[in-house]
Amino acid sequence: MNRRLWIISNFVLLIWASSAYAEVVRLQPDFTFRRVTVPSGGAGSRINVQIDPNAPRIEPVYADEPEPEEVNVPVAVPPGSAAEWFWRGVSGGIAGSSPARLQMALQQINNAPEGEDVRTPRLQSLQNIASAHGPAILKETVGTNVSPALVIAVISVESAGRTDAVSTAGATGLMQLMPATAERFGVSDRTNAAENIKGGVAYLDWLLTEFGNDPVLVLAGYNAGEGNVQRYEGVPPFAETREYVPKVLAAWQVAKGLCRTPPELITDGCVFNVSGT
Repeated sequence: MNRRLWIISNFVLLIWASSAYAEVVRLQPDFTFRRVTVPSGGAGSRINVQIDPNAPRIEPVYADEPEPEEVNVPVAVPPGSAAEWFWRGVSGGIAGSSPARLQMALQQINNAPEGEDVRTPRLQSLQNIASAHGPAILKETVGTNVSPALVIAVISVESAGRTDAVSTAGATGLMQLMPATAERFGVSDRTNAAENIKGGVAYLDWLLTEFGNDPVLVLAGYNAGEGNVQRYEGVPPFAETREYVPKVLAAWQVAKGLCRTPPELITDGCVFNVSGT
């Protein structure tokens, strides 16, 4: 009987010790409770983002951050232009514009590199233009700053004296007037030689006033429009325009030989020494 009581007592004691040990283990000081909740409906999937510590830092952009400052870069002469040599010695900028650029330009033309001379019209072709249209040219240039010799030079380059000449851009007639230019200077029929000359001379006279009688800027404006000259602050970087300017000036050197008293400037008057005038 005593033995049975001893066994039961030891068994009860063993059960109590096991429970106490389990409670001690459950309450270890380094154990922490974590409450896990169910994600809200709009939480979506969790994304693990890894950041490379060596990646370049991206600076923040603020709403009031100032706009980047524009930098004006000088316009270079178009590569491969046939008249590139001409512009190396002649300034085409509005700054420093002057009638004296004429002599600088002519000197450059007369000293062109071998094989790159500016092609000039034959004297006979200019005489033909003067014979056919000299009276109209002299009439329209009276009271203006436009030399009749300059008009002959422009006509020779623009249309070679053809009243029906039409360019791919829509310029028409002896002095190749665009529709807007013709309307601006009161030309209703661009194929009419007298009207065309009237509009062309009026435009040249306006350009001479606008650009201080600078021949380089005046001719650039006639070819490309005064708006482009103003926009680029000088001769625009158009290959056609940069070839046009020396062509007309070279033709002017020949055309002034038609005058009884050869003009020195593109603003000088002249009377043609040819029949029909």
